[in-house]
This record gives sequence, structure tokens and C-alpha cells, in this order.
Amino acid sequence: MKISVSYLSSKYAKEATIKLIEKTSADYLHVDLMDGGFVPTKNFTIPEVLDLLENHKKPLDIHLMVFDPIIYIDDLAKLEPKYITFHVEATKDIVKTIEKIRKYNIGVGLSIKPNTDLYELMPYLSLIDLVLIMSVEPGAGGQEFIPSSTDRLKELIEFRFQNNLSFQIEMDGGINADTIKLVPDLDIAVSGSFICKSDDYQEKIDELKNFK
Repeated sequence: MKISVSYLSSKYAKEATIKLIEKTSADYLHVDLMDGGFVPTKNFTIPEVLDLLENHKKPLDIHLMVFDPIIYIDDLAKLEPKYITFHVEATKDIVKTIEKIRKYNIGVGLSIKPNTDLYELMPYLSLIDLVLIMSVEPGAGGQEFIPSSTDRLKELIEFRFQNNLSFQIEMDGGINADTIKLVPDLDIAVSGSFICKSDDYQEKIDELKNFK
């Protein structure tokens, strides 16, 4: 299992948090971008994001919690991220947005809120590289893991197997040393406050990677 670390909820400023993450064995830097429309909070402008992440060392795992995600792709592509993930609920132009991301040879992710039916994803699973299951309501760090997320993971794994697909499955929300044990078959776990509000980032990452 790979670990993607979100700097959204931390004891430190964004710049300091990112530097600490980049000193660890984390596999990805998870970038949560919120527009204040799709979710209540706005936490970025494009110039801020480009400046903050210009010299990143970890592969970027960008999660767009925004309406009309397609309008951000040209700018975010300058950062050469590993993945750009957007929400199935956030646009009517899902295929067009997938194609736009793919044009830049960036991995395409689709995310889904806890109360959205998984069948909303089904038409697109052969077109994408990643599914991000939200195990909390998107928009704020530090929430508790929603237990029914484990059923969604099992259903997606089964669908992937039955249809011979290869998308990665990622989960974001309330992931810590206890909840990680509930999702051992996950490909990528996103963790934020569990790591970034601790005094030893590497120790917390080790707990996640070496759970029993």
C-alpha cells in the first residue's frame, strides 16, 4: 500500500509541512484544492499553488474539490503531477475533463462523495487510472472515518476484477493507525492530520505502512 500525505491539516504552515513530508518515505504529496463552491471552504488560487509546489520533490496527487475542474487543468499541468483527480459530482463534462487531463500524459482520477452511488462511476472506470473514495465528507480535515467506506472498497475491487480493469483505488478521510486495518486491500491511502499533526511524520507513515 502506498501513502499519500495531505498537508491540509497541520501544526505548521503549508511550506514547512511540505518540507517535512518530503523528508519522509511518503509515496505522494496529496494536494487538496477547494473552490468554496463545491465545498464550503476556499483554500487556493492558482498562482499560490504554482508558487507553493514549484520545486516539489514528491510526486503530486492533486485532488480537485471544485466545480468545472476542466478550467484548472492547463495551469496544474505545469506542475507535472502524477494524478489529477476530480469529482464525478462536479461537472457534466466528465469525459471531456478526462480527455483534457490525458492530453498532458497525467494520470486521471475520479472521486466520489460518501453518499453518491458508486454506479455514477461505472461508465468511466475503463477511461481512468484512479478512483478516490471519500471516507469523509470532502472539504475539511480531521473528520472521522465513515465505516461504510469499507463496503465501497470491496465493491470496487470486485468490479475491477470482474471487468479486468487496472485502475488504482485510493481512499481519503479519517485514515489513521486503526482505520487503515479496515482497508488492507487499498492501493493508496491518503492521510493528513494523523501524520501532519504529529511530532514525527516518518513514525506515523511507518505505522500506516506496517499495520498488522
